[in-house]
This record gives sequence, C-alpha cells and structure tokens, in this order.
Amino acid sequence: MAVPSASTRHMINRFSYGYTPSLHKAITKAGGPQEWFAAQLNPSKVSDKKADAMKAWYPYLRSSSRKRQQADRTKKRSSYEQSMDLVRWTILRRMFSKRQVHEVMVDFWSNLLHVPAYGDGWMYRASYDATIRKYALGKFSDLLLRATVHPAMLVFLNSAGSTKNALNENHGRELLELHTVGVKAGYTEHMVVDSARVLTGYHVETWQPAKKTYVTADHYTGPLHILGWKAANANGEGRTELRSYLHYLAAHPATAQRLATRLCQRFVADKPSDEIVAAVAKAYTDSGTSIKAALRALVKHPDFVASAEGLVRSPGQDAIATYRAMRVKVSKPKQSGDFGSAVNYVLDEMGQAPFMWPAPNGFPEPSVAWASAGRMRSSWGMHHTTAGGWWPSKGMSRKQPRNYLPKGPVRFDDAVDSVSRSLLGRRASADLVKAAALLIDYEPTATIKSREDFGDWRAVPLIATVLNSPQHLRK
Repeated sequence: MAVPSASTRHMINRFSYGYTPSLHKAITKAGGPQEWFAAQLNPSKVSDKKADAMKAWYPYLRSSSRKRQQADRTKKRSSYEQSMDLVRWTILRRMFSKRQVHEVMVDFWSNLLHVPAYGDGWMYRASYDATIRKYALGKFSDLLLRATVHPAMLVFLNSAGSTKNALNENHGRELLELHTVGVKAGYTEHMVVDSARVLTGYHVETWQPAKKTYVTADHYTGPLHILGWKAANANGEGRTELRSYLHYLAAHPATAQRLATRLCQRFVADKPSDEIVAAVAKAYTDSGTSIKAALRALVKHPDFVASAEGLVRSPGQDAIATYRAMRVKVSKPKQSGDFGSAVNYVLDEMGQAPFMWPAPNGFPEPSVAWASAGRMRSSWGMHHTTAGGWWPSKGMSRKQPRNYLPKGPVRFDDAVDSVSRSLLGRRASADLVKAAALLIDYEPTATIKSREDFGDWRAVPLIATVLNSPQHLRK
C-alpha cells in the first residue's frame, strides 16, 4: 500500500482526525495537501451525505428547545440522553465527515467558547452547536456575537438572570478573560463590571416555555468604558451597544494575539514562535477577523511545515483516529450497547468526550497536558480493546483482527510493516518491528504461514502495538 508523503501526512495529522486511505486519495485527487486544505475551507462545496445522514439517528437534535424539553418531561427521551446524543453524533461526525478541516475547527471554537452538553440550558446546546458550525470558518466577530447571545451561553455563564439591579459578573468576566482579549490585556475590575452591565436585559426561560427574551427595563443604563471602547448607553435598548462592544473585542489587538497563539498551539507547537503568532494575528486583523485568512497564514508559514510530529494527540483525538485507522463501520443504534449509543462512554473514560469539560475554560489546549502516564495507560487500554473489537462490539463492523495482516506466507517484519502502512499510512520503524516481535515472541524474519495460522490471539497485540506507537500518538 502506497503511503502518503511527509507533507501530506503532516496535513492529515494536524487538520483531520486521522489517516485513512480514502483521505489520502482525496488529497492526491485535490492536487496535494495545500490544495486539499484550500478546498476544505469551503465545506459547503464538499459532499458529506453519509455523515450528514447520521444526525437523523438522534432525532431530537433537530428539534426546537421546546420540543426537546417536552420529550424530557414526557419521558420520551431524557435530558441526559439528549445531551449524550449530541456528544455521540459529534464523535461520529469527526470519524466519518469528509469536511475534516471544518470538524477540527468546530472542535477548536467549541473549546474556546465552551458550553457543556449538560446543565440548566441543556435544551439549547444542540442549537448552540449548530451556531458554532455555521460560523466556524467565517469571521470571528460574527461567531462571537452569535455565541455570546445564544441561550446556551447566557444560561451557562449566568447572564440570563443578570439585571441592572442584580448584576452577575460571570459572563462579563469570561467574555474578556476566556473568549477574547485574555487576562494580560490590562482590563480592570470596573471594566469587568461594565462588561457585565452591557449584557443585561437578556433572559432565558429554562422551564416553560423554553425561549429567549430581551427586557429593556432590566438593562443597565449609563456610560460604559472597557479597554478603550466607550458607549453612552442612555436607554434600555442595549443590544446595539452590545454588538458594538463585541465587534470591538473581536478586532482588539489582544484578541488577535490570543487567538493566534491558541491556533498555533493547536496546529503548530505548544510554544509557538513569536514570528508565526505575529503572522497569524496580522492576517486575522488585516482581514477583519477572518478565520480562513488566519488559517491560510498559519499553514503557509515555515514553522508549520517544520513542526511535524511535534505534538501529542489528545485522548479524544486518539480515540477517533484509532477508529478511523481500524476502518470501523457504524450502523444506526438500536439499543444501548450499540456503538452509536456507547462510544461517548469510551471517550469519557479516556477523559475527553466532546463538551464534557465542566468549567468554562474548556479542555487544555497545549498537547503537553495530555502526555501523562495515566493518559498513556488509558490510550493503550483503548487500543487493545479496539484491536480486539471487544467494546463497543455491536452496531458496528470491522475486519477480524487476523485479516488486518497480508494474505499468504509473509515474513513477520513485513507483516508489521503492512499493518503499519494500512493503519497509520507509514512504514513501520525498526523499533516498532522489534517491540511487536518481543511482545508476541516471534522472530522478525520468521515466516507467517497464513492469517489463520497466526490467529487473532497474536493479531490483536500486534495491532495494539502499532496503535501504541509514538507514530500514532504523535501528530
């Protein structure tokens, strides 16, 4: 099996959820990794029927907040299961979508503008996901506005009940600290209060009926001053001031610097150079907060090209890359143990199911946070379980473990190389062959007579060893 070039593999590792032969073919057909990346920035032009159809497996994801709430109360589908359905569908999209850059960026923005899948505003969370998806490759100024005033965010950060007479500073603070300029921007406590004041007036009903309203009488009136932005704010209709404020924050140099740093941490290095951060920040600012412009500047920078295999896959990325490597096929779940109903628990046990981080700061971005011994053990366990096809084992299909090996007589070292090419899209290193040989107690030059002779009991640890390798865990 032909393996991708180093530049293609690098693009796959950073801007997809892992290698598959079909992704390799798509990049080749596009003309190369840069050409594929450029096409991926326009996801509406990338056909994705298979992944799109999977949303119907979880019917309440398309329902209004009121219908979702009603389904919970009438015990047709509990709020917990509906929340987990969003997690499950998200995992499947990351596994099967042909719009891989879009999926990666939806993850990035969902983490920066984090709202958990569960909680008081659970009935709004699927709609919030749709909002992130719509603007993930647009302008950050548009994304920030829609995310800030979305009911899911308003409920999560407590501004849904904040009024001029009972101010809650939480959302106003996180808007500055986490969503835009960051703690080093120099804002004061008084500015945090003004940031919360500009948000007053919004209310969200989480009981009956589920809806969002704006009450002018609850909006704070009076002058506002935050990091150079000023508004007279003379009447109760404060939505105009809020739009102005959010546009100002999105375009602020500190926001450009912070977002550029986060993007570079995700796609280049845990400690990116000042040069690439400056280049990405400049492209972001010059383009009027265009996310596409920032990404183009990032992938064209020499630091990106030179950064191959310098990051560690997070547990969630590892799990999805593993399922993609094994070419797992999934059918519509019919019972609780089926793959489409249980895969969220796999990622949750590994510590990174989508949208399950409890705090507003989202999962840690630097990859070094995911390089602990405990994390490695959880990944190795998942690799072994997946290699054996043991759990989840229903509502899905894949090859028998021994059938990942070549047919007919083959030397052991060549068999390891073939499995590595198939699963990882790369040649097996000498260390990988040695590790597999020691584990299975097989001489590297010994001949495997047939798949049946080798057996699943040997094939499972061989596959797990390939998945445990640094070549799979690094990106």
